[in-house]
Amino acid sequence: MAKLELKYGNHACAEAAVLAGCRFYAGYPITPSSEIAEKMAELLPKLGGAFIQMEDEIASMAAIVGASMGGAKAMTATSGPGFSLKQENLGYAFMVEAPCVIVNVQRGGPSTGLPTQIGQQEIMQSLWGTHGDKLIPVFYPGNVQEIMEETIRAFNWAERLRTPVVLLLDEVLGHMRETVDMELFEEGKFEVWNRKQPDVPPEEYLPYKAGEDDVPAIADYGTPGYRGHATGLHHDYTGFPTTNPEMCQELIERLIRKVKRAQPEMEKNEAYKLDDAEFAIVSFGTTARAAKAAVDLAREKGIKAGLLKVITIWPSPEKTLNELAKSVKAILVPELNMGQYVLEVERCAQGACPVYRLNRANGHVIYPNEILAKLEEIAKGGK
Repeated sequence: MAKLELKYGNHACAEAAVLAGCRFYAGYPITPSSEIAEKMAELLPKLGGAFIQMEDEIASMAAIVGASMGGAKAMTATSGPGFSLKQENLGYAFMVEAPCVIVNVQRGGPSTGLPTQIGQQEIMQSLWGTHGDKLIPVFYPGNVQEIMEETIRAFNWAERLRTPVVLLLDEVLGHMRETVDMELFEEGKFEVWNRKQPDVPPEEYLPYKAGEDDVPAIADYGTPGYRGHATGLHHDYTGFPTTNPEMCQELIERLIRKVKRAQPEMEKNEAYKLDDAEFAIVSFGTTARAAKAAVDLAREKGIKAGLLKVITIWPSPEKTLNELAKSVKAILVPELNMGQYVLEVERCAQGACPVYRLNRANGHVIYPNEILAKLEEIAKGGK
C-alpha cells in the first residue's frame, strides 16, 4: 500500500541523498538551492555525518572531492553562477576519479540573472563546462518523486563509475510540493551501490590501474598500508604525473569509455503516447510537465503528438533520438533557454525529420497552450 507524503522538492533531494548514504555536504547558500543545504545541516549531524558551510562555491567543490577521496559519499548543491565557480574542481574530480554528486537548481542567467525564477540554461554547461575532454552522467528529474529517485541514482552511478555526477533541477522543481510514495524508499526497497575497494595487498596496489570495467579500485585515503596520489595532471597507474603520450591517451580514453560503456544501463527516458505519434516533443524537467499536457491537448484536436521525456540528459540518448526522428514527421524541443538541447536533438536526428524549437529565457515557464500552438503551426506546415 502506498505511503504518500507531501514533500518539498529541495528537501526531497536532501532526504534522498541521506538514504543513498551521503554523509558529507559542503556548500554555500545560493537561491534557489539553499533549502538543500539547510536540510542537510539538519539531517547529517543526527547520522554522524558532517555539514560544512564553506567560504565559497570553489571551496565547496574542493571539500567534497577531499571527503570523497577519504571514503565518504559526498554532495554539494548550487545554482547559476555557483555552478560556474565549481567547474574547475569538477574537472579535477573527473581526473582523479572522485565519486561525488553536484546538484544544480537552475535559475535564469547569465551572470546574476534571475535568482528567484526558473531557467534551464546549464544543459550544455553540465557536460561541457570544464576545459578539456570529459564525459560525466547528468540526470534531470521531472517531479518530486523523481527527484528522490534520481538523487539516489546519481549517488549509485557516482560510486559505481568513480566519477562526479550532476543532478539538474530547476527553480520550479526545487520549490514544488508534491506527494511522494515513501514506501518505495523504505530500507530494502531500493538499491544502494558502493565504490569498488582493492582486492590486492598494499604492495601490489596501483590506484589508477583499472579492471575490465575501466573503473579502478581506489583505496580510501587513510586505509592502513595503502598509498595513493591524486593529481589533476595526466598520471600513470600510480597516480603520479606523466607526459608519456601513450599513457596520457590511454587515461583520457578510459575515463570517457567507462561512462560510455555504462550508457545502455544508465539511459533513462519516459515515452508518452509515442506509439502512433506523428509529431514528437523532446523535453525535460519542469518543461516536460507542460509538454505532457500539450500532448493531451493536441490529441483532442486530432494531432497525433507524443512526448519523449529525457531523464538521463548526458550521455546523450543518441540512438533513441535517432530512432524517434525516423518514426515521426517532426520533433519539437521546448526548453527554457535560447536553444541548447535542440542542437543535440538535431545532431542525433541526422536529418531524418525537421527539428523545431520553442525557447524562453525570461524566468517564466512555457505553458501547455503555447506548446500546443507551436505543434498546430508545425502540423500545418509552418515553422
